[in-house]
Amino acid sequence: MQEAVRYFGVGCTKINYWHRLCLYVGCPLTKIVYDTNAMQAMALFENITRAKVKDYFDDPVQGRLVFIVLPGELWKALGKGSSNVKRLEQAFKKKIKIVEFSDDVLKFISNMAHPLKVKSVTRDSADQEIIVIDGGDVQTRGLLIGRNAKNLRNLEVNVRRFFDVKEIKVV
Repeated sequence: MQEAVRYFGVGCTKINYWHRLCLYVGCPLTKIVYDTNAMQAMALFENITRAKVKDYFDDPVQGRLVFIVLPGELWKALGKGSSNVKRLEQAFKKKIKIVEFSDDVLKFISNMAHPLKVKSVTRDSADQEIIVIDGGDVQTRGLLIGRNAKNLRNLEVNVRRFFDVKEIKVV
């Protein structure tokens, strides 16, 4: 089986530059390994939508495929009237979620939580590695947390692919 390896530093856009910098400075890199099925899925996504993919993963908790696209590429990926999303769902026979990447962790978390209306996303004043999400009403908070906090823990795992986050809390 052929595999592709992509190294991501925190907020990196140029992989080779960050790889060398992180080796010099000693910051942790996240090693993401893609198998041939993942590479084929990313290629199919890019062919249908003409948008550049930063990352792709299968989300078993929500039962859908998640594509992370580069900043400014979201509307191109969605297509007119979400036509690209419908075509991709038919091709993969699974639900699709398209998320726009942001170098700001707070903006990225609000993008990941979409379509839920999150009131605000801030850093904890005591510990900067803890993110606090203000859900607003009770229903939004319940959907963000999920039964036994599985949605919240899943959000943490997905955000940790790109950013160094200790914990995400919902208030």
